[in-house]
Amino acid sequence: MDEIAFGTDGWRATLDTFTDDRVRIVGQAVADHLAAAGHDEPVAVGYDARETSEGFAESLAEVLAGNGFDVILPERDAPTPVIAHAIVERGLAGACMVTASHNPPEYNGVKFIPDDGAPALPEVTEDIESRLAEPDLLPEAERGDVSRVDLVSAHADAARQIVGRIAGVDGNDVDLDGVTVAYDAMHGSGRGVTDALLESAGAEVVRLRCDRDVTFGGDSPEPSAEHLGDLADRVTDPESEVDLGIANDGDADRIAVVTPERGVLDANLFYAACYDRLLEADSGPAVRTVSTTFLVDRIAEAHGEAVYETPVGFKWVAEAMGDHDALFGGEESGGFTVRGHVREKDGVLMALLAAATHAAEPFDERVNRLLDEHGRIAAGKVSLDCPDDRKAGVLDDLDDHIPETVDGHAVAKVVTLDGFKLLLENGSWLLVRPSGTEPKLRVYAEADSEAAVDDLLAAGRDLVEPLI
Repeated sequence: MDEIAFGTDGWRATLDTFTDDRVRIVGQAVADHLAAAGHDEPVAVGYDARETSEGFAESLAEVLAGNGFDVILPERDAPTPVIAHAIVERGLAGACMVTASHNPPEYNGVKFIPDDGAPALPEVTEDIESRLAEPDLLPEAERGDVSRVDLVSAHADAARQIVGRIAGVDGNDVDLDGVTVAYDAMHGSGRGVTDALLESAGAEVVRLRCDRDVTFGGDSPEPSAEHLGDLADRVTDPESEVDLGIANDGDADRIAVVTPERGVLDANLFYAACYDRLLEADSGPAVRTVSTTFLVDRIAEAHGEAVYETPVGFKWVAEAMGDHDALFGGEESGGFTVRGHVREKDGVLMALLAAATHAAEPFDERVNRLLDEHGRIAAGKVSLDCPDDRKAGVLDDLDDHIPETVDGHAVAKVVTLDGFKLLLENGSWLLVRPSGTEPKLRVYAEADSEAAVDDLLAAGRDLVEPLI
Protein backbone atom coordinates (compact mmCIF):
# COMPACT_ATOMS: atom_id res chain seq x y z
CA MET A 1 0.00 0.00 0.00
CA ASP A 2 2.93 2.35 0.56
CA GLU A 3 3.51 2.24 -3.21
CA ILE A 4 0.06 3.71 -3.95
CA ALA A 5 -0.10 7.51 -4.05
CA PHE A 6 -2.57 9.72 -5.89
CA GLY A 7 -0.69 12.58 -7.52
CA THR A 8 -1.84 15.36 -9.85
CA ASP A 9 -4.08 13.06 -11.86
CA GLY A 10 -4.43 9.74 -10.07
CA TRP A 11 -1.92 7.00 -9.35
CA ARG A 12 0.55 6.13 -12.11
CA ALA A 13 3.48 3.73 -11.96
CA THR A 14 5.49 1.27 -14.01
CA LEU A 15 4.04 -2.20 -14.27
CA ASP A 16 6.47 -3.69 -11.76
CA THR A 17 4.70 -1.52 -9.15
CA PHE A 18 1.28 -1.14 -10.74
CA THR A 19 0.07 -4.68 -10.01
CA ASP A 20 -3.34 -6.33 -10.00
CA ASP A 21 -3.25 -6.76 -6.21
CA ARG A 22 -2.65 -3.03 -5.72
CA VAL A 23 -5.32 -2.11 -8.25
CA ARG A 24 -7.80 -4.20 -6.25
CA ILE A 25 -6.76 -2.36 -3.09
CA VAL A 26 -7.57 0.92 -4.86
CA GLY A 27 -10.93 -0.54 -5.90
CA GLN A 28 -11.77 -1.34 -2.29
CA ALA A 29 -10.78 2.17 -1.19
CA VAL A 30 -13.02 3.70 -3.88
CA ALA A 31 -15.91 1.46 -2.82
CA ASP A 32 -15.47 2.47 0.83
CA HIS A 33 -15.20 6.15 -0.15
CA LEU A 34 -18.44 5.98 -2.13
CA ALA A 35 -20.27 4.08 0.60
CA ALA A 36 -19.14 6.57 3.24
CA ALA A 37 -20.50 9.39 1.08
CA GLY A 38 -23.87 7.66 0.86
CA HIS A 39 -23.67 6.60 -2.78
CA ASP A 40 -25.42 3.50 -4.03
CA GLU A 41 -25.73 4.43 -7.72
CA PRO A 42 -23.85 2.43 -10.38
CA VAL A 43 -20.17 3.08 -11.03
CA ALA A 44 -18.37 3.15 -14.39
CA VAL A 45 -14.94 1.67 -14.99
CA GLY A 46 -13.16 2.77 -18.15
CA TYR A 47 -9.78 1.84 -19.59
CA ASP A 48 -7.38 2.93 -22.31
CA ALA A 49 -5.68 0.97 -25.10
CA ARG A 50 -2.71 -0.39 -23.12
CA GLU A 51 -2.22 -4.13 -23.07
CA THR A 52 -2.96 -4.47 -19.36
CA SER A 53 -5.72 -1.89 -18.99
CA GLU A 54 -8.77 -4.03 -19.70
CA GLY A 55 -7.66 -6.66 -17.21
CA PHE A 56 -7.09 -4.06 -14.51
CA ALA A 57 -10.50 -2.54 -15.27
CA GLU A 58 -12.16 -5.93 -14.88
CA SER A 59 -10.43 -6.36 -11.51
CA LEU A 60 -11.71 -2.96 -10.36
CA ALA A 61 -15.20 -3.89 -11.57
CA GLU A 62 -15.04 -7.15 -9.64
CA VAL A 63 -14.11 -5.39 -6.40
CA LEU A 64 -16.70 -2.63 -6.82
CA ALA A 65 -19.41 -5.16 -7.65
CA GLY A 66 -18.21 -7.23 -4.72
CA ASN A 67 -19.06 -4.25 -2.53
CA GLY A 68 -22.61 -4.10 -3.85
CA PHE A 69 -22.26 -1.56 -6.67
CA ASP A 70 -23.59 -2.21 -10.15
CA VAL A 71 -20.75 -1.54 -12.58
CA ILE A 72 -20.76 -0.55 -16.23
CA LEU A 73 -17.81 -1.06 -18.55
CA PRO A 74 -17.48 0.40 -22.05
CA GLU A 75 -17.67 -1.93 -25.03
CA ARG A 76 -13.93 -1.42 -25.69
CA ASP A 77 -11.15 0.88 -24.52
CA ALA A 78 -12.52 4.41 -24.40
CA PRO A 79 -11.37 8.01 -23.99
CA THR A 80 -11.34 9.37 -20.45
CA PRO A 81 -13.80 12.18 -21.39
CA VAL A 82 -16.31 9.59 -22.62
CA ILE A 83 -16.25 7.97 -19.18
CA ALA A 84 -16.51 11.35 -17.42
CA HIS A 85 -19.51 12.30 -19.56
CA ALA A 86 -21.22 8.99 -18.78
CA ILE A 87 -21.10 9.79 -15.06
CA VAL A 88 -23.22 12.91 -15.49
CA GLU A 89 -25.38 11.62 -18.34
CA ARG A 90 -26.31 8.45 -16.45
CA GLY A 91 -26.34 9.82 -12.90
CA LEU A 92 -23.55 7.52 -11.70
CA ALA A 93 -21.80 7.58 -8.34
CA GLY A 94 -18.50 8.15 -10.12
CA ALA A 95 -15.97 6.23 -12.18
CA CYS A 96 -12.54 4.71 -12.16
CA MET A 97 -10.43 5.18 -15.28
CA VAL A 98 -7.49 2.88 -15.95
CA THR A 99 -5.01 4.93 -17.94
CA ALA A 100 -1.51 6.30 -17.85
CA SER A 101 -2.55 8.94 -20.40
CA HIS A 102 0.53 10.08 -22.34
CA ASN A 103 3.08 8.04 -20.36
CA PRO A 104 5.11 5.32 -22.14
CA PRO A 105 3.67 1.80 -22.53
CA GLU A 106 5.52 0.41 -19.52
CA TYR A 107 3.28 2.57 -17.29
CA ASN A 108 -0.29 2.27 -16.23
CA GLY A 109 -2.50 4.22 -13.86
CA VAL A 110 -5.91 4.65 -12.31
CA LYS A 111 -7.86 7.72 -11.33
CA PHE A 112 -11.19 8.29 -9.68
CA ILE A 113 -13.72 10.71 -11.17
CA PRO A 114 -16.47 11.92 -8.78
CA ASP A 115 -20.19 12.16 -9.51
CA ASP A 116 -19.95 15.61 -11.11
CA GLY A 117 -17.63 14.30 -13.83
CA ALA A 118 -14.91 16.81 -12.92
CA PRO A 119 -11.42 15.78 -11.77
CA ALA A 120 -11.21 14.73 -8.13
CA LEU A 121 -10.02 17.44 -5.76
CA PRO A 122 -7.41 16.68 -3.08
CA GLU A 123 -9.94 16.10 -0.31
CA VAL A 124 -11.41 13.27 -2.39
CA THR A 125 -8.13 11.60 -3.33
CA GLU A 126 -6.83 12.00 0.22
CA ASP A 127 -9.93 10.26 1.55
CA ILE A 128 -9.46 7.41 -0.93
CA GLU A 129 -5.80 7.08 0.05
CA SER A 130 -6.79 6.93 3.73
CA ARG A 131 -9.06 3.96 2.98
CA LEU A 132 -6.58 1.74 1.13
CA ALA A 133 -7.24 -1.83 2.26
CA GLU A 134 -7.35 -5.40 1.02
CA PRO A 135 -10.64 -6.22 -0.76
CA ASP A 136 -13.50 -7.31 1.49
CA LEU A 137 -16.26 -8.65 -0.75
CA LEU A 138 -19.88 -9.38 0.05
CA PRO A 139 -21.42 -12.83 -0.35
CA GLU A 140 -22.14 -13.69 -3.99
CA ALA A 141 -25.88 -13.06 -3.71
CA GLU A 142 -25.36 -9.50 -2.46
CA ARG A 143 -22.92 -8.38 -5.13
CA GLY A 144 -23.70 -5.93 -7.93
CA ASP A 145 -23.96 -6.68 -11.62
CA VAL A 146 -21.26 -5.92 -14.22
CA SER A 147 -22.38 -5.05 -17.75
CA ARG A 148 -20.90 -3.73 -21.00
CA VAL A 149 -22.54 -0.56 -22.36
CA ASP A 150 -22.15 1.79 -25.36
CA LEU A 151 -20.91 5.04 -23.82
CA VAL A 152 -19.54 6.65 -26.98
CA SER A 153 -22.81 7.48 -28.76
CA ALA A 154 -24.21 9.67 -25.98
CA HIS A 155 -20.93 11.57 -25.74
CA ALA A 156 -20.88 12.13 -29.51
CA ASP A 157 -24.44 13.45 -29.41
CA ALA A 158 -23.53 15.85 -26.61
CA ALA A 159 -20.43 17.08 -28.48
CA ARG A 160 -22.42 17.78 -31.64
CA GLN A 161 -25.08 19.65 -29.65
CA ILE A 162 -22.53 21.81 -27.80
CA VAL A 163 -20.48 22.70 -30.87
CA GLY A 164 -23.69 23.09 -32.91
CA ARG A 165 -24.91 25.78 -30.54
CA ILE A 166 -21.62 27.62 -31.02
CA ALA A 167 -20.82 27.12 -34.66
CA GLY A 168 -23.65 25.28 -36.32
CA VAL A 169 -26.00 26.15 -39.13
CA ASP A 170 -29.11 27.75 -37.61
CA GLY A 171 -27.50 27.21 -34.24
CA ASN A 172 -28.23 23.50 -34.02
CA ASP A 173 -25.94 21.56 -36.32
CA VAL A 174 -22.25 21.27 -37.12
CA ASP A 175 -21.43 21.40 -40.83
CA LEU A 176 -17.87 20.42 -41.72
CA ASP A 177 -18.64 19.69 -45.36
CA GLY A 178 -15.60 20.64 -47.42
CA VAL A 179 -13.16 20.41 -44.49
CA THR A 180 -10.46 17.74 -44.69
CA VAL A 181 -8.89 16.77 -41.36
CA ALA A 182 -5.88 14.52 -40.86
CA TYR A 183 -6.45 12.76 -37.54
CA ASP A 184 -3.67 11.05 -35.57
CA ALA A 185 -4.94 8.82 -32.75
CA MET A 186 -1.36 7.89 -31.74
CA HIS A 187 -2.71 4.29 -31.48
CA GLY A 188 -4.78 5.37 -28.49
CA SER A 189 -8.41 5.39 -27.44
CA GLY A 190 -9.41 8.27 -29.70
CA ARG A 191 -9.31 5.93 -32.71
CA GLY A 192 -12.78 5.19 -34.00
CA VAL A 193 -14.17 7.88 -31.69
CA THR A 194 -12.71 11.28 -32.58
CA ASP A 195 -12.40 10.46 -36.28
CA ALA A 196 -15.96 9.08 -36.34
CA LEU A 197 -17.27 12.23 -34.65
CA LEU A 198 -15.57 14.43 -37.25
CA GLU A 199 -16.96 12.33 -40.09
CA SER A 200 -20.44 12.44 -38.60
CA ALA A 201 -20.28 16.24 -38.90
CA GLY A 202 -19.36 16.06 -42.58
CA ALA A 203 -15.56 16.27 -42.51
CA GLU A 204 -13.38 14.15 -44.73
CA VAL A 205 -10.92 12.40 -42.44
CA VAL A 206 -7.45 11.13 -43.30
CA ARG A 207 -6.42 8.66 -40.60
CA LEU A 208 -2.94 8.24 -39.13
CA ARG A 209 -2.08 5.70 -36.42
CA CYS A 210 -5.75 4.80 -36.00
CA ASP A 211 -5.03 1.14 -35.28
CA ARG A 212 -4.61 -0.20 -31.77
CA ASP A 213 -0.98 -0.75 -30.84
CA VAL A 214 -0.52 -1.52 -27.14
CA THR A 215 3.06 -0.23 -27.33
CA PHE A 216 2.03 3.01 -29.08
CA GLY A 217 4.66 2.29 -31.69
CA GLY A 218 7.26 1.98 -28.94
CA ASP A 219 6.88 5.62 -27.94
CA SER A 220 4.85 7.80 -25.59
CA PRO A 221 1.36 8.77 -26.87
CA GLU A 222 2.18 12.41 -26.14
CA PRO A 223 0.85 14.87 -28.77
CA SER A 224 3.89 17.14 -28.79
CA ALA A 225 5.79 18.36 -31.84
CA GLU A 226 8.50 15.71 -31.55
CA HIS A 227 5.89 12.94 -31.75
CA LEU A 228 3.73 14.40 -34.53
CA GLY A 229 6.20 14.59 -37.40
CA ASP A 230 4.15 12.55 -39.88
CA LEU A 231 0.99 14.52 -39.12
CA ALA A 232 2.85 17.82 -39.48
CA ASP A 233 4.36 16.70 -42.80
CA ARG A 234 0.93 15.74 -44.09
CA VAL A 235 -0.62 19.10 -43.22
CA THR A 236 2.24 21.45 -44.11
CA ASP A 237 3.03 19.83 -47.48
CA PRO A 238 2.25 22.51 -50.11
CA GLU A 239 0.71 19.81 -52.31
CA SER A 240 -1.52 18.52 -49.51
CA GLU A 241 -5.28 18.89 -49.64
CA VAL A 242 -5.53 18.54 -45.86
CA ASP A 243 -6.90 21.65 -44.16
CA LEU A 244 -6.13 20.83 -40.53
CA GLY A 245 -4.37 18.22 -38.43
CA ILE A 246 -5.68 16.98 -35.09
CA ALA A 247 -4.09 14.57 -32.62
CA ASN A 248 -5.15 13.16 -29.27
CA ASP A 249 -3.01 11.67 -26.53
CA GLY A 250 -3.37 8.06 -25.39
CA ASP A 251 -6.66 8.50 -23.52
CA ALA A 252 -7.89 11.35 -25.77
CA ASP A 253 -8.44 13.93 -23.05
CA ARG A 254 -5.89 16.28 -24.63
CA ILE A 255 -5.61 17.73 -28.11
CA ALA A 256 -2.94 19.08 -30.44
CA VAL A 257 -3.67 20.90 -33.69
CA VAL A 258 -1.49 21.23 -36.80
CA THR A 259 -1.93 24.08 -39.28
CA PRO A 260 -0.48 24.53 -42.78
CA GLU A 261 1.50 27.66 -41.84
CA ARG A 262 2.64 26.89 -38.29
CA GLY A 263 2.86 23.13 -38.13
CA VAL A 264 2.07 21.97 -34.59
CA LEU A 265 0.21 24.94 -33.14
CA ASP A 266 1.32 26.19 -29.73
CA ALA A 267 -1.48 25.23 -27.34
CA ASN A 268 -1.45 28.80 -26.03
CA LEU A 269 -2.40 30.03 -29.49
CA PHE A 270 -4.96 27.27 -29.83
CA TYR A 271 -6.55 28.39 -26.55
CA ALA A 272 -6.65 32.01 -27.75
CA ALA A 273 -8.17 31.12 -31.11
CA CYS A 274 -10.89 28.90 -29.63
CA TYR A 275 -11.82 31.43 -26.97
CA ASP A 276 -12.02 34.11 -29.65
CA ARG A 277 -14.37 31.86 -31.67
CA LEU A 278 -16.54 31.13 -28.64
CA LEU A 279 -16.87 34.85 -27.90
CA GLU A 280 -18.28 35.39 -31.38
CA ALA A 281 -21.30 33.32 -30.39
CA ASP A 282 -21.50 33.67 -26.60
CA SER A 283 -20.09 35.53 -23.63
CA GLY A 284 -18.36 34.57 -20.43
CA PRO A 285 -15.04 34.56 -18.58
CA ALA A 286 -12.09 32.30 -19.24
CA VAL A 287 -10.13 30.14 -16.83
CA ARG A 288 -6.46 29.41 -17.46
CA THR A 289 -3.58 28.01 -15.47
CA VAL A 290 -0.72 30.13 -14.21
CA SER A 291 1.48 28.71 -17.01
CA THR A 292 -0.90 29.69 -19.83
CA THR A 293 -0.64 32.75 -22.05
CA PHE A 294 -1.67 36.30 -21.20
CA LEU A 295 -2.97 36.58 -24.77
CA VAL A 296 -6.17 35.10 -23.37
CA ASP A 297 -6.39 38.01 -20.94
CA ARG A 298 -6.00 40.54 -23.75
CA ILE A 299 -8.77 38.91 -25.78
CA ALA A 300 -11.02 38.77 -22.71
CA GLU A 301 -10.38 42.42 -21.87
CA ALA A 302 -11.31 43.45 -25.41
CA HIS A 303 -14.68 41.75 -24.90
CA GLY A 304 -15.23 43.04 -21.37
CA GLU A 305 -14.69 39.59 -19.85
CA ALA A 306 -12.69 38.41 -16.85
CA VAL A 307 -9.96 35.78 -16.67
CA TYR A 308 -9.39 33.57 -13.63
CA GLU A 309 -5.92 32.16 -13.06
CA THR A 310 -5.41 28.81 -11.31
CA PRO A 311 -2.54 26.57 -10.30
CA VAL A 312 -1.44 24.01 -12.90
CA GLY A 313 -3.72 20.96 -12.96
CA PHE A 314 -7.08 20.61 -14.66
CA LYS A 315 -8.83 19.94 -11.36
CA TRP A 316 -8.24 23.60 -10.48
CA VAL A 317 -9.45 24.75 -13.90
CA ALA A 318 -12.61 22.68 -13.48
CA GLU A 319 -13.25 24.04 -9.99
CA ALA A 320 -12.87 27.64 -11.15
CA MET A 321 -15.09 27.04 -14.18
CA GLY A 322 -17.85 25.91 -11.83
CA ASP A 323 -17.30 28.80 -9.44
CA HIS A 324 -17.38 31.48 -12.15
CA ASP A 325 -19.65 29.97 -14.84
CA ALA A 326 -16.74 30.26 -17.26
CA LEU A 327 -17.25 29.96 -21.00
CA PHE A 328 -13.90 28.25 -21.62
CA GLY A 329 -11.17 26.70 -19.54
CA GLY A 330 -7.83 25.18 -20.34
CA GLU A 331 -4.10 24.86 -19.91
CA GLU A 332 -1.04 25.13 -22.12
CA SER A 333 -0.52 21.36 -22.00
CA GLY A 334 -3.53 20.82 -24.29
CA GLY A 335 -6.46 20.18 -21.94
CA PHE A 336 -9.68 22.17 -22.51
CA THR A 337 -13.42 22.10 -22.03
CA VAL A 338 -16.35 24.46 -22.63
CA ARG A 339 -19.35 25.61 -20.64
CA GLY A 340 -22.35 23.29 -20.93
CA HIS A 341 -20.17 20.18 -21.02
CA VAL A 342 -18.64 18.01 -18.32
CA ARG A 343 -15.90 19.89 -16.46
CA GLU A 344 -13.17 17.48 -17.53
CA LYS A 345 -10.67 18.09 -20.29
CA ASP A 346 -12.01 16.57 -23.49
CA GLY A 347 -9.85 16.06 -26.56
CA VAL A 348 -12.73 14.51 -28.49
CA LEU A 349 -15.10 17.45 -28.03
CA MET A 350 -12.24 19.86 -28.70
CA ALA A 351 -11.45 18.12 -31.99
CA LEU A 352 -14.94 18.92 -33.20
CA LEU A 353 -14.72 22.49 -31.91
CA ALA A 354 -11.30 22.89 -33.54
CA ALA A 355 -12.60 21.76 -36.93
CA ALA A 356 -15.65 24.02 -36.63
CA THR A 357 -13.44 26.95 -35.59
CA HIS A 358 -11.21 26.33 -38.61
CA ALA A 359 -14.24 26.13 -40.90
CA ALA A 360 -15.37 29.57 -39.72
CA GLU A 361 -11.90 31.12 -40.18
CA PRO A 362 -8.70 29.13 -40.82
CA PHE A 363 -6.59 28.87 -37.69
CA ASP A 364 -3.56 30.54 -39.24
CA GLU A 365 -5.65 33.52 -40.35
CA ARG A 366 -7.38 33.80 -36.98
CA VAL A 367 -4.12 33.55 -35.04
CA ASN A 368 -2.43 36.13 -37.28
CA ARG A 369 -5.35 38.49 -36.76
CA LEU A 370 -5.31 38.01 -32.98
CA LEU A 371 -1.57 38.66 -32.78
CA ASP A 372 -1.93 41.77 -34.92
CA GLU A 373 -4.76 43.02 -32.68
CA HIS A 374 -3.39 42.08 -29.27
CA GLY A 375 0.38 41.83 -29.65
CA ARG A 376 2.82 39.07 -30.48
CA ILE A 377 3.51 36.32 -27.97
CA ALA A 378 5.98 33.48 -27.81
CA ALA A 379 6.19 30.88 -25.06
CA GLY A 380 8.48 28.08 -23.98
CA LYS A 381 9.48 25.88 -21.08
CA VAL A 382 12.35 23.74 -19.85
CA SER A 383 12.56 21.05 -17.19
CA LEU A 384 15.30 20.81 -14.57
CA ASP A 385 16.01 17.57 -12.71
CA CYS A 386 15.15 17.92 -9.04
CA PRO A 387 14.51 15.11 -6.54
CA ASP A 388 11.02 15.21 -5.07
CA ASP A 389 12.40 15.68 -1.57
CA ARG A 390 14.29 18.81 -2.71
CA LYS A 391 11.41 20.63 -4.42
CA ALA A 392 10.05 22.36 -1.34
CA GLY A 393 13.54 23.38 -0.20
CA VAL A 394 14.40 24.84 -3.59
CA LEU A 395 11.21 26.90 -3.60
CA ASP A 396 11.92 28.09 -0.06
CA ASP A 397 15.41 29.14 -1.13
CA LEU A 398 14.03 30.81 -4.24
CA ASP A 399 11.74 32.89 -2.04
CA ASP A 400 14.90 34.41 -0.56
CA HIS A 401 16.54 34.92 -3.97
CA ILE A 402 13.87 36.66 -6.01
CA PRO A 403 15.84 39.04 -8.24
CA GLU A 404 14.97 42.68 -8.85
CA THR A 405 15.47 42.18 -12.59
CA VAL A 406 15.36 39.24 -15.00
CA ASP A 407 17.26 39.51 -18.29
CA GLY A 408 17.51 43.26 -17.74
CA HIS A 409 13.79 43.80 -17.07
CA ALA A 410 12.48 44.88 -13.68
CA VAL A 411 10.29 42.47 -11.72
CA ALA A 412 6.98 44.29 -11.26
CA LYS A 413 5.11 41.63 -9.29
CA VAL A 414 5.57 38.12 -7.91
CA VAL A 415 2.62 35.70 -8.07
CA THR A 416 2.84 32.71 -5.72
CA LEU A 417 -0.27 30.82 -6.79
CA ASP A 418 1.83 27.87 -7.97
CA GLY A 419 5.56 28.26 -7.47
CA PHE A 420 6.90 31.73 -8.33
CA LYS A 421 5.71 33.69 -11.34
CA LEU A 422 7.75 36.85 -11.93
CA LEU A 423 5.79 39.46 -13.89
CA LEU A 424 8.20 41.82 -15.64
CA GLU A 425 7.60 45.48 -16.41
CA ASN A 426 7.75 44.89 -20.17
CA GLY A 427 4.78 42.47 -20.02
CA SER A 428 6.78 39.24 -20.20
CA TRP A 429 6.94 36.70 -17.39
CA LEU A 430 8.97 33.84 -15.94
CA LEU A 431 7.48 30.99 -13.90
CA VAL A 432 9.22 28.37 -11.75
CA ARG A 433 7.09 25.58 -10.29
CA PRO A 434 7.49 21.93 -9.24
CA SER A 435 6.21 19.17 -11.48
CA GLY A 436 3.39 17.19 -9.87
CA THR A 437 4.24 14.01 -11.77
CA GLU A 438 8.04 13.88 -12.20
CA PRO A 439 11.18 14.67 -10.16
CA LYS A 440 11.63 17.96 -11.99
CA LEU A 441 11.15 21.70 -11.69
CA ARG A 442 9.49 23.42 -14.63
CA VAL A 443 10.60 26.81 -15.90
CA TYR A 444 8.17 28.64 -18.21
CA ALA A 445 8.47 31.95 -19.99
CA GLU A 446 6.37 34.21 -22.22
CA ALA A 447 7.56 37.24 -24.16
CA ASP A 448 7.05 38.94 -27.52
CA SER A 449 9.61 36.87 -29.46
CA GLU A 450 11.24 33.45 -29.47
CA ALA A 451 14.62 35.04 -28.80
CA ALA A 452 13.29 36.85 -25.74
CA VAL A 453 11.75 33.61 -24.45
CA ASP A 454 15.07 31.81 -24.88
CA ASP A 455 16.81 34.55 -22.92
CA LEU A 456 14.22 34.35 -20.12
CA LEU A 457 14.49 30.57 -19.92
CA ALA A 458 18.27 30.84 -19.71
CA ALA A 459 17.92 33.39 -16.92
CA GLY A 460 15.47 31.11 -15.14
CA ARG A 461 17.84 28.18 -15.39
CA ASP A 462 20.68 30.29 -14.00
CA LEU A 463 18.46 31.39 -11.13
CA VAL A 464 17.21 27.92 -10.15
CA GLU A 465 20.01 25.45 -10.89
CA PRO A 466 22.33 26.68 -8.08
CA LEU A 467 19.52 26.10 -5.59
CA ILE A 468 18.88 22.45 -6.49
